[in-house]
Amino acid sequence: MSHEVIDPATEQVVTRVELYDVAATDAAIARARAAFPAWRSVSPGDRARLLRRFADAVDADREHLAQLEVRNSGHTIGNARWEAGNVRDVLAYYAAAPERLTGRQIPVPDGVNITFHEPLGVVAVIVPWNFPMPIASWGFAPALAAGNTVVLKPAELTPLTAIRLAELALEAGISEDVFQVLPGKGSVVGHRFVEHRDVAKIVFTGSTEVGRQIMAGCAAGIKAVTLELGGKSANVIFGDADLEAAAAAAPYAVFDNAGQDCCARSRILVQRTAYDRFMELFQEAVTGVVVTDPREEKAEMGPLISADQRARVAAYVPADAPVAFRGSAPDGPGFWFPPTVLTPTDPADRTLREEIFGPVVAVLPFDDEADAIRIANDSDFGLSGSIWTRDLGRALRVSRGIEAGNLSVNSNSSVRYWTPFGGFKSSGLGRELGPDAPYSFTETKNVFISSKEGS
Repeated sequence: MSHEVIDPATEQVVTRVELYDVAATDAAIARARAAFPAWRSVSPGDRARLLRRFADAVDADREHLAQLEVRNSGHTIGNARWEAGNVRDVLAYYAAAPERLTGRQIPVPDGVNITFHEPLGVVAVIVPWNFPMPIASWGFAPALAAGNTVVLKPAELTPLTAIRLAELALEAGISEDVFQVLPGKGSVVGHRFVEHRDVAKIVFTGSTEVGRQIMAGCAAGIKAVTLELGGKSANVIFGDADLEAAAAAAPYAVFDNAGQDCCARSRILVQRTAYDRFMELFQEAVTGVVVTDPREEKAEMGPLISADQRARVAAYVPADAPVAFRGSAPDGPGFWFPPTVLTPTDPADRTLREEIFGPVVAVLPFDDEADAIRIANDSDFGLSGSIWTRDLGRALRVSRGIEAGNLSVNSNSSVRYWTPFGGFKSSGLGRELGPDAPYSFTETKNVFISSKEGS
């Protein structure tokens, strides 16, 4: 069975990709399981060297990977270059991990107690369509560094860069059975990952609904799982903030990747005293976002991933929606949707509570710190967010009060590969990235060696 890969900007077929069925998935898992003993036995220095070579191969292929992502995912060429570079950087960062997965010597009477971090075995990584390259590497790089073998399922819509990354790994000298990419349906390949007894851990990024199903399946097999799920992040702007800077940055915090970002600041909370001025500045910034062919160097936002996704986003903006203003989008072929700003007044409005996953943002006022924290936390999600203020004390108080895993002050950053990433509440379980990520792909083994005479 094969699947057509569609260019979201042109609606043209890029290529066809053969999809794995259950039998092919089982065979791949068996190969990964058979390859595990040899891979875990590779010396730390040699495993590190192979990962560095993988990073170098990605770096050399970076422009090709970026152009491939533009055609496959509709990402702007600038974003796609960053994403390919992120894969390189993540691999280089975790190439230092094999030699640093140290245990502990714990004081005990009558002997020595030491701990080891043993790899789990076969790790399955299930990747979404919104950021196919970087999110894939956040799973496979630390897993490989810790001595695991990896089977990776890219999203059905966006398999091309993952397939290319597997080719680059092979060129770098990593066995084809150590890192395998299995294009296929979630209901086939992903489901088999969850139920297969030889898969030791699932790493899943995607919707909260599917995450719940995967978590339930992993519970049945006592299988380790990391989940990075949805978001409805708040961008909190206080009256004392640099409003010009906050307004200029706000569109890119929600319309980047056409809003198809779990970390999108899709709720903007503005202190009532600054609301009118912010909206004036924000309108100018939104209408200035360059929405065009993602191949163009000037492009700042491209299309949505598919016709289905465009229809889903459009359902949140019916004819009577409280639209404050909109940006522009091309006519003609492509799954385009203009940047859209809403001003709902009902706290129960679905645009304030549900993850739209498109270029639609809701703006609402608040009164004081307590009110801002209350509104920001009035959500099932807790992935990311921003706080804009000149008051350092306020920044600390509000950042401690907001229930989210990743916050930034006077910026809209969420992800750095050397810092931990993950969410609160329905936004997920566990953490990715940062110095501790490889440990999440190991089990801690405790060993006591008696020093008693005659033992």
